[in-house]
Amino acid sequence: MGLWIILGAQWGDEGKGRIVDMLAEDADVVARFSGGDNAGHTIRLGEDVYKLHLVPSGIIYPGTTCVMGNGMVINPAVLKQEIEELQAAGVHVSPERLKISHVAHMITPAHRALDGAQERLRGDKKIGTTGRGISPAYGEKIKRTGLRFIDMLDKDAFKQKLTRNLENANRELTQLYNAEALDIPAVVSEYLGYADYFAPFIVDASGIIMDALAADRKVIAEGAQGALLDIDHGSYPYVTSSSCQAANAVLGLGIGLPDEVNIIGAVKAFQTRVGEGFFPTELFDKNAAFLRGDGTKQWDEFGTTTGRARRIGWLDGVLLKRVVQTNNINALVLTKLDVLSGLPEIKVCTSYDALEDERFPWISAEPSQPHYETLPGWQEDLMTLRRWEDLPQAAQDYVIFIEEMCGVPVRWISVGPERNQFIVR
Repeated sequence: MGLWIILGAQWGDEGKGRIVDMLAEDADVVARFSGGDNAGHTIRLGEDVYKLHLVPSGIIYPGTTCVMGNGMVINPAVLKQEIEELQAAGVHVSPERLKISHVAHMITPAHRALDGAQERLRGDKKIGTTGRGISPAYGEKIKRTGLRFIDMLDKDAFKQKLTRNLENANRELTQLYNAEALDIPAVVSEYLGYADYFAPFIVDASGIIMDALAADRKVIAEGAQGALLDIDHGSYPYVTSSSCQAANAVLGLGIGLPDEVNIIGAVKAFQTRVGEGFFPTELFDKNAAFLRGDGTKQWDEFGTTTGRARRIGWLDGVLLKRVVQTNNINALVLTKLDVLSGLPEIKVCTSYDALEDERFPWISAEPSQPHYETLPGWQEDLMTLRRWEDLPQAAQDYVIFIEEMCGVPVRWISVGPERNQFIVR
């Protein structure tokens, strides 16, 4: 059944977790390949709501093996808490079901402290980081001074490496950022406890995934954040610290490129973003309040991880087409189409005004003005609909417009937050 890569086609928050959950029913393996607990995936099953930050979304299905790949940076404290919360909710999580790559890097309190200190130093030029220590952890990985989960398997050596790492962080915190030093013995004691807890979970994750693909099993690679936050191809410097592109799935899981790959892009029916940076179609009027929900809809536009209100705008077709091209997306999942119900008209950005440098007509340069195509809205409630032909004509026309603009089909349409509120085409 091959590899299925699910990635966000915007700035994250597109509903990837629900999409992975939907496609994972017949999956053997669901694997995260990048990011850390700066991602937040929400799954709703009736009255039960699962907010996942590290554990792959396939964990809700009892027969699925979940893998945390080498491309991730993992905070052991957050992961342990998430596992315990899932177990308390009746979800079976054990070393038999959840596997952690032995070469995945870990986040410590030092990374979180450095993240906060660096953001404070930026002042009014802040990036809008989640403060979870993601950037410093990836920075240490690149500098070859980071801590990996395999280090936990030799507790004496791990204690030495962790102590040295924290001593270096304290010098940086106190001398460069005038921040408070960490309590090294307390952190070391805490993390030695995590070494005992996580030892059974640590495996050669790449081997598990390669074996599954060789046996023609279905493997889902679950992306975090969105393609417009990619460290290379996103709205730099207001990006995350890892690659969110489809190509990074094979790197972040440690596998070769399989013969059969399905690349699915998740796109919201409008545009949202959390944090600072480029947002050509951003709205500040009553339409923004309507689309955000502002407490009146079944789900509102507030970050799962940060709790921050998301910035709101019309769908940006220029950026979406670029993401489809750079990721070779085969099909789209359109989410939150139901939220548009009630608008008299809907706009889609189809081009930008002239740029100062037209060689780079994407997110590396700020466009002076987006240009819109205006489509008619619809008033009908879509949340009970399950067939394409039952959608109002204006809603069908909106979906078709997106397909024609991007050149790829919309195969799934979300009309509500529940697992079954999808229209499959």
